[in-house]
Amino acid sequence: MSSRWLLKPKPLAENVKALQDSLKISESLSRILVQRGITTYDEAKDFFRPQLSHLHDPFLMKDMDRAVERILSALNNQEKIMVYGDYDVDGTTSVALMYTFLKNQTDNVTYYIPDRYKEGYGVSKEGMDYAADNDIQLIISLDCGIKANEMVAYAKEKGIDFIICDHHFPGDKLPDAVAVLDPKREDCQYPYDGLSGCGVGFKLIQALAKPLKVSDKELFSYLDLVAVSIAADIVPITGENRILAHFGLKVLNTSPRLGLKMLIPKESVGLVNVSKIVFAIAPKINAAGRIKQATDAVKLLITENEITARRYVSEINDLNKERKELDSLITDEALNQLAEEDETKFTTVVYDPNWHKGVIGIVASRLTEVYYRPTVVFTQGDNGMLVASVRSVKGFDVYEALVECGDLLERFGGHMYAAGLTMKEVNLPNFKRRFEQIVSRNIHKTQQIPTIEIDTELSFKEITPKFARILKQMEPFGPENLMPHFLTRGVRSAGDERYMGRGNEHIKLTVYHPEVRKHFTAIGFGMGHHLKRMKTESFDMVYVIEENVWQGKAHLQIRIKDVRFG
Repeated sequence: MSSRWLLKPKPLAENVKALQDSLKISESLSRILVQRGITTYDEAKDFFRPQLSHLHDPFLMKDMDRAVERILSALNNQEKIMVYGDYDVDGTTSVALMYTFLKNQTDNVTYYIPDRYKEGYGVSKEGMDYAADNDIQLIISLDCGIKANEMVAYAKEKGIDFIICDHHFPGDKLPDAVAVLDPKREDCQYPYDGLSGCGVGFKLIQALAKPLKVSDKELFSYLDLVAVSIAADIVPITGENRILAHFGLKVLNTSPRLGLKMLIPKESVGLVNVSKIVFAIAPKINAAGRIKQATDAVKLLITENEITARRYVSEINDLNKERKELDSLITDEALNQLAEEDETKFTTVVYDPNWHKGVIGIVASRLTEVYYRPTVVFTQGDNGMLVASVRSVKGFDVYEALVECGDLLERFGGHMYAAGLTMKEVNLPNFKRRFEQIVSRNIHKTQQIPTIEIDTELSFKEITPKFARILKQMEPFGPENLMPHFLTRGVRSAGDERYMGRGNEHIKLTVYHPEVRKHFTAIGFGMGHHLKRMKTESFDMVYVIEENVWQGKAHLQIRIKDVRFG
């Protein structure tokens, strides 16, 4: 599918010039920074040199004082505490963080992750019964709980107090918990609302650190878990998240906890970035909850025994391999279902009762990439219900579309680009019709074409080692601080083109511009179909500039995102 190229508007020239002069950088780099809201020397300093001292006071978060007071009371009175979390990466890293922190203070702490298939998402009745059966007096939920009104009330009936640490949007009424920590609460004045679930958990242990006399060194050692959660949960890498991710990556690359250390591919040791987490580390952690039990991931993340860690890593790698096979098989089956469908539809909705619940989210993402339209993948759940994962395209709020289908659904949750739902099977035909109608009525035609946002046009003569070094200092890249995309027109191949990968899917070549005496190695994933024309024709190229490390040596490399021929 061809992409729409969108060149970002040029910012005010005087702002670009002022920043360029104060930082002594190129106009192109200055333009990129101004586009990202960085217009002064001090703002640039904060951006390029994050400081842990710039983390916000955790007590600015609503209910933080109540949460700290209740936990200190539990510790002083030797009460039993249970840490409860979701089964995805954000949830398991959150549980590992909170459990390890509290374990250093008391032996009266345990943890609980619901079974994805038997209990589903969120705070479950089974989990509350487990807590009651084990004389738990305080539950701390992480990455879930903000809408668990019934279960919090149920726990209260059993004499169990609740502290909620969540980052999802609340419902109309908050649960009746001792404390509800969520920067997205309407009455919360915390300065940053983009934290991950693990990030909210970190703010809680940050608040506990002083009264418990926990050193900064110990406190910040938990940032490897926070960085993994930020990358995996695709939250904005701006503001406080940028600081947490920056220093979390430092921990990951120098002194990661044992479990994470063993998940890092050998070739990536010391070189872990957000992309490596997303594609190499997070899928392995997620595989435990998708295929078996997410508690296996938590066990890996909290162990300090190397033999135990190796056993868990081996199991998780096997589960990830199984996850990949299921993902590939189900994606193929879904594509076969869609082959006969009307290509002018605005939505993709597929169902098979035999599909594995643990991978339908991945399949939904893959189908969205192929057809580029809001996608719902259903499979059979429990008690005659269907469950589904929902994914959207850039700019379209799929959660709001589900709100309009609310009368057909048993329950649903999520956000703008991803959601999950439970529905009676009898409602499937009506849901298909309604969802198609809602999307067709509300989606804009520009949202139906993949869009590549281009930061600026660039001449090859501007690409220097200094330019690349400054780009690298803009890391960590991620949502709302994406890797800068450049456009150069009239590029040619130097004649050393070759295919890479199975089926000649990828390409590698040397590119140059006739007006500039510079050549650059370039790679293009999924661009094998363009190579024939690239050999003989000039082309316009959208790309990113990256560092390729091979055998300990770093080389400048262009990664092609898209090309157009004259």
